[in-house]
Amino acid sequence: MFNQKNIAFAPEEQVYYPDISFSARANVRDARIYDWAGMDYEGYWAEEAKKLHWYKTWDKVLEWQHPFAQWFVGGKINACVNCVDRHLDSWRRNKAAIIFEGEPGDQVVLTYQDLHREVSKFANVLKDLGVGKGDVVTIYMPMIPEAVIAMLACARIGAPHSLVFGGFSAEALRDRIKDAAAKVVVTSDACWRRGKAIPLKQNVDTALTQCASVEKVVVVQRTGSEVYMEPSRDLWYHELMKKASAVCEPAMMDAEDILFILYTSGTTGKPKGIVHTTGGYLTGVTSTHRNIFDLKEDDVYWCTADIGWITGHSYLVYGPLANGATVFMFEGAPDYPERDRFWELIEKYRITLFYTAPTAIRLFMKWGESYPAGRDLSSLRLLGSVGEPINPEAWLWYHKHIGREKCPIVDTWWQTETGSVMVAPLPGLVPTKPGSATMSLPGVFVDVVDELGQPVKAGESGYLVIKKPWPSMLRTVYKDPQRYVDTYWSRFEGMYFTGDGARRDKDGYIWVLGRVDDVINVSGHRIGTAEVESALVEHPAVAEAAVIGRSHELKGQAVSAFVTLREGIAWAPELEKDLKNHVAKKIGGLARPEEIICTWELPKTRSGKIMRRLLKDIAEGRVLGDTSTLADPAVINQLMQQRLTPKE
Repeated sequence: MFNQKNIAFAPEEQVYYPDISFSARANVRDARIYDWAGMDYEGYWAEEAKKLHWYKTWDKVLEWQHPFAQWFVGGKINACVNCVDRHLDSWRRNKAAIIFEGEPGDQVVLTYQDLHREVSKFANVLKDLGVGKGDVVTIYMPMIPEAVIAMLACARIGAPHSLVFGGFSAEALRDRIKDAAAKVVVTSDACWRRGKAIPLKQNVDTALTQCASVEKVVVVQRTGSEVYMEPSRDLWYHELMKKASAVCEPAMMDAEDILFILYTSGTTGKPKGIVHTTGGYLTGVTSTHRNIFDLKEDDVYWCTADIGWITGHSYLVYGPLANGATVFMFEGAPDYPERDRFWELIEKYRITLFYTAPTAIRLFMKWGESYPAGRDLSSLRLLGSVGEPINPEAWLWYHKHIGREKCPIVDTWWQTETGSVMVAPLPGLVPTKPGSATMSLPGVFVDVVDELGQPVKAGESGYLVIKKPWPSMLRTVYKDPQRYVDTYWSRFEGMYFTGDGARRDKDGYIWVLGRVDDVINVSGHRIGTAEVESALVEHPAVAEAAVIGRSHELKGQAVSAFVTLREGIAWAPELEKDLKNHVAKKIGGLARPEEIICTWELPKTRSGKIMRRLLKDIAEGRVLGDTSTLADPAVINQLMQQRLTPKE
């Protein structure tokens, strides 16, 4: 049994116990929930699922044929009905569902009744465009309410959506559209970013030159930018909505019908289409959102994640709206027009729950505490962290300068693949330690194991795994079930391998150490090293490339690239700039290397394998590990010398 009184206080770490007044009214305040969920996790998740609206209750909670799961087998449900319709029979119909502020300061408030009308209309628009159950719709949108409306409209009619982050390039968009064979693309003319209109429709046009599956493109007018409209293919959102009926019967979906596909970077060049289904996913995100954020009816909840990432899916849209929350949504950057924009918004809208990334917190630290100090943040009652491990210094700064030492912090660990949070404190129960996501949530079985799959001893590091299926787990990789098996279930027998390293302390708390595979976590966004390497090698000047992630004060990790050039090409600052721009064009700005180091040869073993571990040691300025298997040890000396030589 979990007992907070047994949590030890070590000299090297601080422990923060839940405030008594907070615990007294917390949604979860009985520690026996851990015992119950541990002994009967299927029963626990069945009770959580019962809090949703089902057309038909399931016949069986879990069908587990390792490594493929089906949850709530035979159950019938609709995600849109749970997020919108079921709130209309109570006072919530006039409650704000979405409060939106755009970067220029424009504001929109949609009640649940308003949201129902707009979603129903756009669902009818999609049906009129020939979209039916099972047809994929790609959404390439900024952080505006129409993006949420498009997602829920797809869910209403049973069309899986595939959101693509608006910062991705035309080529990255193209690859994701082609893999999903999307029938319709929903986009906008542009989005606002630091006072400039960043084109989106233009990227769609470029991508669609190689996407034969797309029949129609729906365009939202966001900035008023002039865009090309392909006759018979491209249609304006506002014109379609004027003609659409506000009555749309939702589709009755099977619990295991696909809700969405979300592409995430992998260790091979091709992004993985992560498949999430309806009943289990909705159960996981609704339960965890309610319990981790201690959601109350009068809360105003702000998740700063972009809608194109899993955090935006789970904790900006589906979890909060299924719980009937008031969600705040912001389009712009935290430093435009001033560096206190986030704190201004918290003060203006009386935000109570604030969920952001460590990379943002480190940026706020860099700017200094005077910006939050100049705003009234007294409405805040809980803070959250997501996207990557948070270092203790950032945790403590967040606690002091944003939470004013009165707000619990829920540091959450999870992934695109897990669908919902796996490791986090329940704020009314679990003492927190700066830098630790604490322990598995009820009904989740996370462990830290060694190379043989055996649990590590207290204080030791190992591999983070999940030992039993959970409702919101990915079901497969789209069109590639073998890749699902190979990537997630082949490293340790019977266990899901997260790809992260972790340490378990004497109290059983988990400290996530970051990726152990070839994926770089830049500001909470996963960038596949193979994708970046592939982009670099496509450049006519580059013969070979190796990419690693190195620690970065603000981003968590930054992309570092090592390249060898083709014969006869000389290294120059202009070439480095061109290579960085080339990567950004191929993949997106997040993948732009922080630095590129040129070498005559990459460090390789005698069998020809590039030793990225040594490259990481060089980039981090660490003492080098074992170099005995190198084919040419002189390469290391050259790289170290180059790393130490200041650039002009």
